[in-house]
Amino acid sequence: MCGIVAYLGPKNAYEIVIKGLQRLEYRGYDSSGVAIHNTKSVNVYKQKGKVQDLIDYADEKDTEGNLAIGHTRWATHGLPNNINAHPHQSGDHKISLVHNGIIENYSILKKELEQRGHEFKSETDTEVLVHLIEEIHKNSKYDLFDAVRLALNEVIGAYAIVIVNNENPHELIAARKSSPLVVGIGDGEYFCASDATPIVEYTKNVVYLEDGEIAQISLKNGLKLKTIANQEITPYIQELELHLEALEKGGYEHFMLKEIYEQPRSILDSMRGRISVSKSKVALGGILDYEEKLISAKRLIFVACGTSWHAGLVGEYLIEEIARIPVEVEYASEFRYRNPIINNDDFVIAISQSGETADTLAALKLAKERGATLMGICNVVGSSISRETDCGSYTHAGPEIGVASTKAFTAQVTILTLMALMMGKRKKTITNERFNRLLIELKAIPDKLKTVLKENDLIEKIAKIYYQSTNALYLGRGINFPLALEGALKLKEISYIHAEGYPAAEMKHGPIALIDEEMPVFVIATQDSSY
Repeated sequence: MCGIVAYLGPKNAYEIVIKGLQRLEYRGYDSSGVAIHNTKSVNVYKQKGKVQDLIDYADEKDTEGNLAIGHTRWATHGLPNNINAHPHQSGDHKISLVHNGIIENYSILKKELEQRGHEFKSETDTEVLVHLIEEIHKNSKYDLFDAVRLALNEVIGAYAIVIVNNENPHELIAARKSSPLVVGIGDGEYFCASDATPIVEYTKNVVYLEDGEIAQISLKNGLKLKTIANQEITPYIQELELHLEALEKGGYEHFMLKEIYEQPRSILDSMRGRISVSKSKVALGGILDYEEKLISAKRLIFVACGTSWHAGLVGEYLIEEIARIPVEVEYASEFRYRNPIINNDDFVIAISQSGETADTLAALKLAKERGATLMGICNVVGSSISRETDCGSYTHAGPEIGVASTKAFTAQVTILTLMALMMGKRKKTITNERFNRLLIELKAIPDKLKTVLKENDLIEKIAKIYYQSTNALYLGRGINFPLALEGALKLKEISYIHAEGYPAAEMKHGPIALIDEEMPVFVIATQDSSY
């Protein structure tokens, strides 16, 4: 997951871009870089390692300028090193470009460009793209904006790009396809970023670029949008609901710890305005217009990745039991590669914290082509999934900066529980008595969670017993099986300890052969129909 930040305006662009890159560090990266236009030339600085390494490297160098682009890279093509880090430049050094995504046909384009005399310094697909833009710009009547547009018509794959031109210190060019990019509009200044976190400190007014759109941003002419097919578009300006204080650690050692302790509040926010015990009612405003279609659907298909996939598994148990509607849970990354059977009476529901998960968006695209109704469950307002679906529900969990998902998972499970209850009530597959009892229990969860979070000393004591383990096994039955999977995933992500989650009864079909006195086994056995 790479990160892009760009700035154009009266302030020191380098300082704003560096601060923005630091806000994007949660996305994961192995190198970073900036290109700064000082009105005479563009200075490019790149370093393997942390953003702080880049800051240290650039400390004694010229960082003056009012236009800059920056990037944090997670290696896909080529090793993580200074040469492969972004920004990349054209052969004549006049065009500098940062890029998120993957250019799938880069090797073909590279061979064609090499035959025309282009020489490449890096192993990246990004350098191929900037050379392609240079080739079109130098050998045609087109200006740089149209050269970028024409180059993108030759590209197969995903991209979010921002470009600086040596010959124009007052302009940015940005474009996206299948990779998020947002433009911030301030008072005489403009921002670009992979998400809103680097922007919110300066402006709440943003434009989310759609697939196939290209933006020309200048201090003189403002923001102009076109499609790569050269169709003009009127920018749709939205107001961010994100607040700066939500992006701070708030006294916690790290964001993940903060977000764990935010769960009582985030679950409450997920339910707020959607649940009424006195009226015996659950209402999800974002799906009201599609409620009839949802409850009459022959099948629900959840598509998700990672933690969101585990939330979907919990939803499968809840909806099938309470609403008696068949549910399938699919890895979004595998969904489109097996030619799935999708009918126009299917409801395909995408679950994603960010609303930008590339595989999940690709799965939605396939489902749309085959006539399914699309629904999204995501956290980020205005994200791609929220725009690409027919209906949906925001989790309202607040920004999740930690790489390992915590509060987003419990918020997703909360929304799926509300869905199950709403559908069950409408279909009369749940008694009023049970419905009301579950509503009361659901509303009690935030306070119960506060009690659990007070057990920090006990949890730390347990962690000290097992932290040197090299393997771990998580077991659960029924609805607790997805929780076992999630527990194993968290241990792998955070501690780098190998862990597996299994249905409890499957322990005897293989895993038991690996269990010895050194392996901790965590059994999730909450009081339910199985225990």
